[in-house]
Amino acid sequence: MTAEPGHRLERALAWAIRNSDGVVAFTGAVVVGLLDLVGDTVAERIGSGATLLVLAALVYGTLADRRRRAADIRDAMAGTRRALEGMTAVRELAGSEVEQALARARQDTDRWVFKGGTGTYLRAVTLPECVREAQRGRRALTVKIDIVHPGDERACRAYARFRQAFGRPSDAEPWSTGRTRKESLATVLAACWYRQRLDTLEIDVHLSSVVPTLRYDLSASCAIVTQDDPGRVSLYVEKGRALYDYYVTDLHHYREQAVKLDLRDAEPLSDEPTVDEVRRLFERLGLPLPADLTDRDVGEIVDKALRAENPYRR
Repeated sequence: MTAEPGHRLERALAWAIRNSDGVVAFTGAVVVGLLDLVGDTVAERIGSGATLLVLAALVYGTLADRRRRAADIRDAMAGTRRALEGMTAVRELAGSEVEQALARARQDTDRWVFKGGTGTYLRAVTLPECVREAQRGRRALTVKIDIVHPGDERACRAYARFRQAFGRPSDAEPWSTGRTRKESLATVLAACWYRQRLDTLEIDVHLSSVVPTLRYDLSASCAIVTQDDPGRVSLYVEKGRALYDYYVTDLHHYREQAVKLDLRDAEPLSDEPTVDEVRRLFERLGLPLPADLTDRDVGEIVDKALRAENPYRR
């Protein structure tokens, strides 16, 4: 099927514009050749003008080539800039960078998703800071927590072994099955306590029998993957990257396999929960405290829930 005359003309003009330097030079060469055929008399009269025309065509071609080169350089620089932006969207964190990234992630966020062992940093910093910001901004806050099931002795024992093998020697209290249970119970207690102090806080707690080796913190702006040892390298993933979406899907899948606690009818807690309040709370949650937990142990759980030590400042 032949192209319409109008379309052929448009393509011809477009080609001429793209190759204007060559067209000008070719036209100048044709003019000079025709002058040579006409004869010496005419050639002598306008030969110098034709020469100038050819020189002008060469200059025009040089300038056009420079313009193309400049455009190529701009394109290359834009590609490099995009690549660098992509590198900063997924990067490694070390040392104090971890806590700085977590602090930025908490700013103005309306959601937080956590999956990890027992949630010490969550209790010490994330929950109180996010609740405080939500109260200041008068906005809703959604928090989803997935931790080791304190009622699953096998899971608690496995997590304790993991922390013994890869934890820090500076831990004041050695990791054991009992400590793992207390730390997880403290996170449950903290979730209930903060929920009762912020009406706009929607908080879910999931208890998992699968022992994690990494910690995941997701806010509205990024995901941060850390290990139990703050001295190890961590990973920062900006929202909008495919890896961020993968984490969101993966963590949802983990929560679907865990036990979800119903916090709606939890026992009311005072500003400083008493031993009896705490025992009744866990009874109503379907997590009765083991018989071997003394009142002193319950007091320790309260202390861990509301006054946890920031592990990144040791």
